[in-house]
Amino acid sequence: MRKQLMAAVIFPLALGQAGTTLAQSSTPAFQSNASEAQRKANASQATSELFYMIQQLQGEVRRLQGESEEQRHLIKRLQDQGRDRYIDLDQRILDLSEKVSAQPQAAASGDSGKSKPAAIREYRQPEAEERKAYTAIQDLIHSQKKYDEAISRIYEFIDKYPEGDLTVNAYYWLGEVYLVKPQLEQARQAFSIVATRYADHRKAPDAVYKLGVTLDRLDKKAEARQQMEQVVNDYPESDAAGLARKYLGSAQG
Repeated sequence: MRKQLMAAVIFPLALGQAGTTLAQSSTPAFQSNASEAQRKANASQATSELFYMIQQLQGEVRRLQGESEEQRHLIKRLQDQGRDRYIDLDQRILDLSEKVSAQPQAAASGDSGKSKPAAIREYRQPEAEERKAYTAIQDLIHSQKKYDEAISRIYEFIDKYPEGDLTVNAYYWLGEVYLVKPQLEQARQAFSIVATRYADHRKAPDAVYKLGVTLDRLDKKAEARQQMEQVVNDYPESDAAGLARKYLGSAQG
């Protein structure tokens, strides 16, 4: 009887413990499966978002590449156009330089035997836009020291504003920039245009002197001396004449 009573007590207790144990063992498995599913869902969402971002970046790269290619073609076209204009105008300046160099010297007057500049003429005065363009060129030369860009802008200026007061200045500064680079033959051409075609202009004395300097650097000493003498004879009161006298004095010494 006692054994039966103990069995009746122990058996339900054992069942209760077994049920608790089973419940405890089954709960983590369910939670693990749910966590794994959530992790996979999160991973799938992250992968989709990453793929979408990659597609967006690839599209942006293709767009930028297209724009870059368009800009490259535009820059090349502009460079080709600028080079063609540069060559055309440079040839025109060369032709003009050769023409004025071929002209006979001005006739001597009186007993002095000194050549005289051409009669003074009126030069077209610049308007506001022309002055602004010329000032920008001066800034490129004096402040920024961007000589190649200055040369290109001078050619454009001469082409756009021919036969004006500042146009003569532009020819002179073209010679100065070429002298600095140094591209001596081009400098000679530019100074020659001012010295011969615009002999009455205020820049003429400086141009004749700088032509002499250029010829000296080209090792054409006799021609250089001739230009210095011309400055002294034709423009005796100019600052350039004082520089020419110093050159002639040092050459004699």
